[in-house]
Amino acid sequence: MEVDALRALLDALAAGAISPATALERLRHLPYESVEDAEGQPFARIDHHRALRQAVPEVVYCPGKQPQQVAAIAERIVKATGRLLATRATEEQFQAVRDRLPDATLHTLARTITLDGELRPAAGRISLLTAGTADLPVAEEVRVVAEWLGSRVVPLYDVGVAGLHRLLDHAHTLIEARVVVVVAGMDGVLPSVVGGLTPRPVVAVPTSTGYGANFQGVAPLLTMLNACPPGIGVVNIDNGFGAACLAHRINVTAGERD
Repeated sequence: MEVDALRALLDALAAGAISPATALERLRHLPYESVEDAEGQPFARIDHHRALRQAVPEVVYCPGKQPQQVAAIAERIVKATGRLLATRATEEQFQAVRDRLPDATLHTLARTITLDGELRPAAGRISLLTAGTADLPVAEEVRVVAEWLGSRVVPLYDVGVAGLHRLLDHAHTLIEARVVVVVAGMDGVLPSVVGGLTPRPVVAVPTSTGYGANFQGVAPLLTMLNACPPGIGVVNIDNGFGAACLAHRINVTAGERD
């Protein structure tokens, strides 16, 4: 249950619009709800209180889950919140979700499933950069997740150091944003360059894009961890979701201080 939903429930109870029994029924599954298979065995426990603690609700990580498990979890989350975000989803998993939730949307490149419910007004600005077009799957995961959370994202793709003038032509976007997310594979140098051009916090995302000595993202990860400019935070390899959550938190926190 998200903060706004809980506040609305308490307001309705205080105003006498609903009975204590109704309010209790809606709160019955808090703080978590078990989801069981056909044989009555629980395979998931949905954390409905997560949004109250972290400002980010429960999100479904799809790898390793059967399509019907993803669909069952998604259905319970939407019933409780009216919204859904599932990451790293396959087409088969999406079809199972859509059978139960026809309004769900698959973002193919980002590999995410969303159901927006009541859309939130976009807040602040996150600049989202990629070194190359091959980094787009991870970058699009960042964009979809951050926008679903309520941030405004301005993409600037394919501006890597092999043609640095492409970035310099748009350097103003690095200052106008509250936070900059930089997604890069290969040598992973782009966050260091960006960190030297902007006073904004930089979230660096190494990707597994690259030839053999890239070591499936280990090379750019180490480059980013050893970046010279201060103010750069690094998430795990290909972790667009984690980068989006961090950037969103920075964005909305900065907005509270404006």
